[in-house]
Amino acid sequence: MIINENLVILNLEAKDKESAIIELSKLALKEGKITSIDVFTKSVFDREKTYTTGVGNGIAIPHGKSEAVKEAMIVFGKSCDGIEWESLDGKPVNIIFLLGVPDKNISGIHLKILSQLSRKLMNDDFVEKLKKAKAKDQILEALSDINIE
Repeated sequence: MIINENLVILNLEAKDKESAIIELSKLALKEGKITSIDVFTKSVFDREKTYTTGVGNGIAIPHGKSEAVKEAMIVFGKSCDGIEWESLDGKPVNIIFLLGVPDKNISGIHLKILSQLSRKLMNDDFVEKLKKAKAKDQILEALSDINIE
């Protein structure tokens, strides 16, 4: 399963981009999706240096391809205060999708996930549902049709 309730956090404590990525990565480690926070986050931070993953509308999609990733995953985080992310629209981020895929990503899994997620994020009702969600099951239900088969 690409996401489950243990990969969702509704009140991130992080106050900056790096801390948010690390906080979400800790969930991935605890859930057995990655083998090393340091190795995985390095791939995410390297990607962040090339271009921002703050796509606008309060949303960021940081992602990394790494040998530390055991299986494709989405870790969802929500920040009540907003986090500066150098977003395309210059606004803080409240919704974060941390994506991770194994380094040997032969079938283009990360592109499948990104395209499905991007399509959903173009729907204002979907985004509003995520922003208003108060429970993990609401997030899981909204993301339930994202698959990698």
